[in-house]
Amino acid sequence: MEFGLDDRTALVTGGAGRIGSADCHVLAEEGAEVVVLDVNEEGAREVADEIEADGGDAMAVGCDLTDRDEVADTVEAVREETGGVDVLVNNAGMVDAVGRVGDLDDDLWDRDMEINLTGTYNITERIFPAMCDRGWGRVISMSSVAGTHGGFGQLSYSTTKSGLVGFGKTLALEGAPEGVTSNIIAPSIVVGQLAEMDPDDIEDVNPHWADIARATPAGHLGREEDVANLVAYLASEQAGFVTGQVVGVTGGVDLFTY
Repeated sequence: MEFGLDDRTALVTGGAGRIGSADCHVLAEEGAEVVVLDVNEEGAREVADEIEADGGDAMAVGCDLTDRDEVADTVEAVREETGGVDVLVNNAGMVDAVGRVGDLDDDLWDRDMEINLTGTYNITERIFPAMCDRGWGRVISMSSVAGTHGGFGQLSYSTTKSGLVGFGKTLALEGAPEGVTSNIIAPSIVVGQLAEMDPDDIEDVNPHWADIARATPAGHLGREEDVANLVAYLASEQAGFVTGQVVGVTGGVDLFTY
């Protein structure tokens, strides 16, 4: 299926990370010009170089999403270079703050709110209005099963990922009359090559992941490409009537089983 991303510019935040880089590669393969944005500019450049080596079109941008002035300058520079962003993938986020209520470090709570939620707002509010003005756009925000179901010991992460659901649905309401869609993806654990392994073999790597793999009806964990392929579809012309939806990429782990 041709997703109609030729002549579209897609900006992926957190583009140097595992899921973000997979998003960038798949969007480029579908013909989009990809802006790989990450606070790690060197990592973003590596991803952009890989895309261009494969014949795609990409540029790397370093940006701290928590710095509103830097975000404004970055978006303007991208607009001058590309003509404007058609697809925004809000992928950047932190996941390592773990602690039960009363034990969680206050600074880590503040950091997760600033990066996962406020950072997403900072860049979206600079790009979304221009999409509405042009009459076409796609916003895809990365939540998590922790955001739809909660996550033991993941108070700040779950809260921010739940917030992205409300954020994305509100954008969908505001963007629909203007030809702009907004959807939310809620993956479970995605672990690259470990997804090909039997759960018992994952035990020595990460016992928690092994337990999740065993609890997943599909029988294994997910791959970054499982998420990226959905990103490409939601960014496409074909997905123009899909908006305000939370789509799980979970192998069924979020289903109730007896």
